[in-house]
Order: sequence, then structure tokens, then C-alpha cells
Amino acid sequence: MNNQNAFLRVEDLRVEYVSGGKTVHAVNGVSFDLERGKTLGLVGETGAGKTTIAKTILRILPDAQAKIADGKVMLDGQNLLELSERAMRKVRGGQVTMVFQDPMTALNPIMTVGEQIAEVIRKHQTLQGETARQLAEDMLAMVGIPKERYGEYPHQFSGGMKQRVVIAMALACNPHLLLADEPTTALDVTIQAQVLDMMEELKNKYNTAMILITHDLGVVGRMCDDVAVIYAGEVLEYGTKEEIFLHPCHPYTVGLFGAIPDLSVDTRRLANIEGLPPDPTDLPKGCCFNPRCPYATEECRQEKSPLAEVRPNHLCSCRYWNKVGKES
Repeated sequence: MNNQNAFLRVEDLRVEYVSGGKTVHAVNGVSFDLERGKTLGLVGETGAGKTTIAKTILRILPDAQAKIADGKVMLDGQNLLELSERAMRKVRGGQVTMVFQDPMTALNPIMTVGEQIAEVIRKHQTLQGETARQLAEDMLAMVGIPKERYGEYPHQFSGGMKQRVVIAMALACNPHLLLADEPTTALDVTIQAQVLDMMEELKNKYNTAMILITHDLGVVGRMCDDVAVIYAGEVLEYGTKEEIFLHPCHPYTVGLFGAIPDLSVDTRRLANIEGLPPDPTDLPKGCCFNPRCPYATEECRQEKSPLAEVRPNHLCSCRYWNKVGKES
């Protein structure tokens, strides 16, 4: 993960939350690179720390509970974690934007959808009046919503159309980086396909890099160039999409793929990963996956295996990756 062409570089990121007097270790030494125009997929179970990683990049973590304990987020050579809040406001919406999981909570219910897009344009492109309105109308048209609906409110739109509005807001200022947090989870499959097509088209048009957070490995296969498998706030496996899909090496990654239905095989029950993710306030010693891993040894329980290259463009943090790979 030392890509010379990367314009985003996350290095040894560690984030903690304080809750009920306990420290939640949400992100534990995450590192990855991203090139312009490429898409990185973050996959893993709920609570793995994927959304926290995205919110840390955008610097929108709750101040009272969250603490960035260590690490760097380098965007075009500039560490976003060292910027003042005033400087960071110029980055948000202009250079880096985010599509949130629930469009209903991301939209202001008492503002028209057109004005919400125009507000972003006025803020970050310093355009006013009719020019900002016209650009907002163009963005609505670009995501498949008639510009005549500029003056309507969020409650007048379906879930899929609200998500399109949120995407239009995120792309209104041609950002360098788009953070998409499960952007199609609440949509039916037909609308999901349309939204993914639209995001891919707009991303290619503006050469925007994207970090896509999702549970859907089908979406990862369709949209992503590289994949990082996240578990208990750590990257367990990282590589190109082809490497991860064709040669999964970590037991956790193999378990995720095992839970996907295979129409060519007659089975009564899908495979599952035994047990539950660890308590982030009391992470296990050694490899974080060892309590659920069928290959775990005493060595795994005592010592963490570092993320190391196991194949070209493929990193894995399991000392038994070769055994797992052959059996998968």
C-alpha cells in the first residue's frame, strides 16, 4: 500500500470513542491508498469501523465522544487531520463529499431540494443568484429528475429520488473524492441498479475517486477497482478486486464469500461465520479474528500477524493464508 500515484493516503489511522466510561476502539491502524478516478470498496460486518473511517476523512466525527488517537489522512500531500476547522470547511463539499446511508436524514425537510443543491454551489463555487439555480437544475437533470421539481420538498420524492438528490448535492462541485456510505441499501433492486449506473457515469465524467462502503459483494464486484476487508477496525485483506474475488486468503474473507448463494449448488442452508464480532471495548489479544477462526492456533491468540503481500497486488494478515487459500 505504497502507491506513488495515490492522491489519498490513509496511514495507521486509529479512532476511539468514549461511551459509558469505556473506550471503544473503533479503528485500529488502518492504512490504504487511492488513485484519482479509482474506487475502493470497504466491506465487512456492521460495526467493523467502515463508516468511522469515512467520517474521519471528512472530519465529521462527534467532538464530545470521538478521538483520533493516531494516523494521517493525506489528500494531495496535505494532512486533513492537521487542518483548522475553518480550512476543513473548504475541503468538505468542494474537494471531498459524502453520500450518507439514509437520504431522509441527510436532507433538510423545510428546504426545497433545488435550494439545498444551490446552497452547496453558492458555498463552494461562490456563484450566486440565477447562475447557482441553473447549475442546481442541471444537476437535478443529470441525476434523472426534471428541473421543474426544483421547488419541491423532500417528502414529495420517493426514496430512490431522494437518494438521487443527495448524490446530486455530493457531485455539485465536482469533488476529487466521493465517500459513499451504503448509498443503495434502502432501495429496491431496480432503482439500485439505476443509481449505481448513474454514480459510475458521473464518477467517470469527473474522474472522481470513490470510497464505497457496502455489505453487498455484488455491488463491490460491479463498482470497485480495489477492496479492503475490514474487521474489528482493522484491514484483514487488501488488494485488487480480481485478487480478492478469485483468491481470497483470509479466513474471514473466505467466510464472507461462503455466505453468498450459489445458484449452481443445491444447498438447504448457507455457510456462516460462527460467533459474533468482538466487543470493541475489549478486543481479543493477538489476531482480532482468532475467536471465530477455524484455523486459529495458540500463536494466533498471542501475536497479531502483520498485513503482508501474499500475491502481487494482494495483502493479507493471516499467517496461514496459503492453507486457507488452497482449501477455499
